[in-house]
Amino acid sequence: MQEEKHLGLALENTWEIVCFDNAGQEKWRELNENIVVNAGLNDIIDKYFKGSSYTAAWYVGIKGAGTAVAADTMASHSSWSELAGYSQAARPTLTLGSVASQSVDNSASKATFSINATATVAGAFIVTNNTKSGTSGTLYGVVDFGSARSVISGDTLEVTVTLTAASA
Repeated sequence: MQEEKHLGLALENTWEIVCFDNAGQEKWRELNENIVVNAGLNDIIDKYFKGSSYTAAWYVGIKGAGTAVAADTMASHSSWSELAGYSQAARPTLTLGSVASQSVDNSASKATFSINATATVAGAFIVTNNTKSGTSGTLYGVVDFGSARSVISGDTLEVTVTLTAASA
C-alpha cells in the first residue's frame, strides 16, 4: 500500500513583545508563536482565492490572561479579554514592510502601546478593527505568552510580528 502524502500551506506568526519602563530600560521580553484562528484562515481563503473585497488595514491589540483557541473571533473569545489600559485612542496599525522569502514583518514600524494602568498582559492579537475594546472585525491570530507579564503606568510595549508562509 502506498503512503498518502499531504501537501499544504503552513502559516506561522512569530511575535516579539518588549516592555520598557518609563526610563527606557528593558523590563522584559517575550518571543512566541501564535495560532491563526479559524476566522483568519477563512478570511485568507475568501479574500485571496474567491476574490471577495479585501482590506489591507490590520491592527494590533493586547490581551489579558486566558488561552486563545482556534474558534475565537472578535465577537466571541470568552477565554480571554482585551486590555485597554493604554493611552492611544485606538489599536495601533500593523504596518508591514516588504515581503521577501515568504515572510513580512513590522520591524521598521513596531506597534507601540503607552501603558497608563497597572495590568497583566498575557498576549497580543491581529484584527481588522482599530476600535480599542471593539468586538467587530476579523480576528486573524492570537499569541499567548509563556506566562503573563505585569505592566504599570509609564511602561511602553513594542510589538513586532513576523508573518511567514511555507509549503508544508
